[in-house]
Amino acid sequence: MDTSYLLFLADVLAISILAFVLYIPRHRRKDLAVALVVVNVGVLAVTTALALSTVNADLGLGLFGVLSIIRLRSTELSQHEVAYYFAALAIGLVGGMRTMDLWLGIALIAAIVLALAIVDSPRVLRSSRQLTITVDRAIANQDELIAYIEQQTGYDVREVSIQRLDYVDDCTWVDARCSERTERVRGTGASAITSRYSSIVSAPSSLGGAQNICVAANSGTSNAHGRVQAEQRFQ
Repeated sequence: MDTSYLLFLADVLAISILAFVLYIPRHRRKDLAVALVVVNVGVLAVTTALALSTVNADLGLGLFGVLSIIRLRSTELSQHEVAYYFAALAIGLVGGMRTMDLWLGIALIAAIVLALAIVDSPRVLRSSRQLTITVDRAIANQDELIAYIEQQTGYDVREVSIQRLDYVDDCTWVDARCSERTERVRGTGASAITSRYSSIVSAPSSLGGAQNICVAANSGTSNAHGRVQAEQRFQ
């Protein structure tokens, strides 16, 4: 079997894993999964056609230049979606190169898929968050803004970038880099609350001891008063 067909199979397997095993379960966008597959197949077809034709490299670069000026009118993509797009393009390019060594091509395709599988995993950097927040106050001071966001969200804010400051409507648009509070901090807070609760629970026993002291003092006072009256009668 020609090695190019094995690269085709590797490309199909890789884009299937990328779109339907990695992207769909993690990000739930069917339309973008379809776009990833179509972009990959399109780039694979163009690369294969250029590899089989007798055109020179200048014409091939010109063709890709013409394709690059086409503007895709769609919704704004996040950075991880751009990474998936680039991975789909790279897999298509590698899969369409007939002159590449078979095992080198398969290794490169596998490396692209493996890199996304690890880096985009929920277990990697799972505490990091990027939040776009509209704050109901016009706050220009970053320290004050960070303190206010931490109070409202409960996250540890690492960095804030003020996108818009509106003194008329009294609001601030912020791009914040946050992280969840660690379990250690939560455990410390819980132990402190538990210790305070224990001290409150043990407080009645202390109050009971204080009451016993007061009763003993009162009894001592009454005994002393009785002795004074007895001495007066004796006299």
